[in-house]
Amino acid sequence: MRQLKASDEGIRLRIDDADDLWTIAQICRAGSNLGMLSHRRDSTTGTQEGGRAKSAERKPMWIEIEVLECNFQPFTDNLRIQGIITEAKIDLGSHHTHLVSPGDEVEVSFEGGLPDVDRELVKSALAAGIQPKAGLVVVESDEVLIFEVAARGIRDVSSFSMRGGGKRADDSTGVRRGFFERVARETKMVFTGQMPLVICGPGMAREQFEGMLRAVGAENQILNAATSIGGRAAANEVLAGGAADAVLGEHDLVRQVRAIEDGLTRISTNGAVSYGLNAIEDASEQGAVETLIVNASLLRSDDRVIRARWDGITSAVATNRGEIIQASEDHDAGQQLLGMGGAIALLRWKVD
Repeated sequence: MRQLKASDEGIRLRIDDADDLWTIAQICRAGSNLGMLSHRRDSTTGTQEGGRAKSAERKPMWIEIEVLECNFQPFTDNLRIQGIITEAKIDLGSHHTHLVSPGDEVEVSFEGGLPDVDRELVKSALAAGIQPKAGLVVVESDEVLIFEVAARGIRDVSSFSMRGGGKRADDSTGVRRGFFERVARETKMVFTGQMPLVICGPGMAREQFEGMLRAVGAENQILNAATSIGGRAAANEVLAGGAADAVLGEHDLVRQVRAIEDGLTRISTNGAVSYGLNAIEDASEQGAVETLIVNASLLRSDDRVIRARWDGITSAVATNRGEIIQASEDHDAGQQLLGMGGAIALLRWKVD
């Protein structure tokens, strides 16, 4: 994502990658205005008042809408934002839907100015740039799970289970070798040679699978990491434990997962942590919050009273030089955060 222009009322951005759409989906909500180059048929071409000839040419024009609804499907290019046209060459006051995709330029504004939480989210997205995606493959002797690690979540790609063999099968039968070879070819097709891969899992099956990947011609950078458990939990263990740092580094998703895991650990050990709106609000007023991890949608609640309280919390945290991480829910740690009420605060000291 690139910033093209900023003003008191809003910001103009160029969308470089599908991951940027998550950020746009957060800040484009009811009450905002969204402008971009779009297309519209001329309403004067119809035979009835307000009608349109279907054969009429769709004309490109800059269209600004007052946003009514935003629909976003994670891990896709499918971002649809509906609203009422407030600025265009034709059809003022009519309904229109913007289809936002990578490569588009959009201008988002609010009456009274862009809220601080939105400016901070955009700032974080700009700092992250286009973070490299990575493949994450969990390998057990009879099962392989394939995920894609994106900026804001983990996408399930494929899962493979060995039939006619299993953990009791003798390797000499070639059943497991044939299974790994088939999955390795599929994995090579899914992830290009430029995308780094993390192979993880318990036992030695992951070593065999890496060898098979190389044998079928995969040229990806590969990091092999042992985990204490298999399945999807192994992917979470790798992200939280730092085993994939050589590939993912300071990836935004890794920061989210580790901060949430830190909070959950502090809860289990009665450490310096708060969760729940009232407790976090009290800690923020005392200047005790070092890091606030909060579900991004919670800061944009339709409930004005709730939203005002979170505005006060984030303002207090920022004033006391704390960090605010706006988390997504498109990964397991994000779902755990929702289960805790949507936010956890890591504290500088324990608050009674």
